Amino acid sequence: MKHGEQTQEVMNINLNNGTSMPAVGIGTFLMQPDEAEAAVRTALQSGYRLVDTANAYLNEKAVGRAIRTSGRDRGDIFLSTKLWPSVYGAADKAIDETLERLGTDYIDLLFLHQPVGDYMGAYQAMERAVKAGKVRSLGLSNFPVEKIDEILAQAAVPPAVLQAEAHPYYPEQDLKRHMAKYDAVLMAWYPLGHGDARLVQEPVFTELAAKYGKSNAQIILRWHVQSGHIVIPGSKNPDHIRANRDIFDFRLTRSDMARIARLAEQGRPYYVPSAATLEGYLRFSPDFAAQK
Repeated sequence: MKHGEQTQEVMNINLNNGTSMPAVGIGTFLMQPDEAEAAVRTALQSGYRLVDTANAYLNEKAVGRAIRTSGRDRGDIFLSTKLWPSVYGAADKAIDETLERLGTDYIDLLFLHQPVGDYMGAYQAMERAVKAGKVRSLGLSNFPVEKIDEILAQAAVPPAVLQAEAHPYYPEQDLKRHMAKYDAVLMAWYPLGHGDARLVQEPVFTELAAKYGKSNAQIILRWHVQSGHIVIPGSKNPDHIRANRDIFDFRLTRSDMARIARLAEQGRPYYVPSAATLEGYLRFSPDFAAQK
């Protein structure tokens, strides 16, 4: 895994294809279109450069509007989105439709969202999109190691980013060690533990927040970036959006990091999909055309 470099106040993470992306961005999971549009516009006007959405969030059109009206050049923004399993069988068309909804001619990072359905065929379509200049980097979201390896065995363009649940209770060390073999990086969802007050209020974070003059959430997000993670905390609150990015003016010590590492003994993810859940994802077909 390559290390990020600090540029002004934004840490960038170098990817295995020679590009780089910001370590902190705005996530739009569970946001209605108007909420996503407002949150993304606030984030971009507050200095964010990474925006994450997905087909299944049904807010891609709103995200695209926020980008176009933010006052920021498209080239300064790193945009990631995800293909939903119900479109894997017609992924070439789905990529074009995703671009149309976003109102852009390229996607910086395109993921497969879930490890079900014709994910091999969809990954090959994403590789074709890279060759056509429609997509710049590829990723896998929620994929277990064995399916990552299955794709890697045939991939001409290896994934640059793996998106997975990761937080101090569940830092995904085994996955990160596996990813290091092909120099991919981790993008963490649920970076603050899905709003779990028990995690955010752990005494170690309260103590470090007092030490550095930060909030508990800022300490956790700083732990992520020092661990080499990309984080995409979602918020509709403008103050929280700005605070989530304000983590580049201090650095946790080795001792601080070691104390936080002990929380991994919890070994506790919040999301454990069953086979039935995954099959349900394949059968669920969002009404993409209906989004505002």
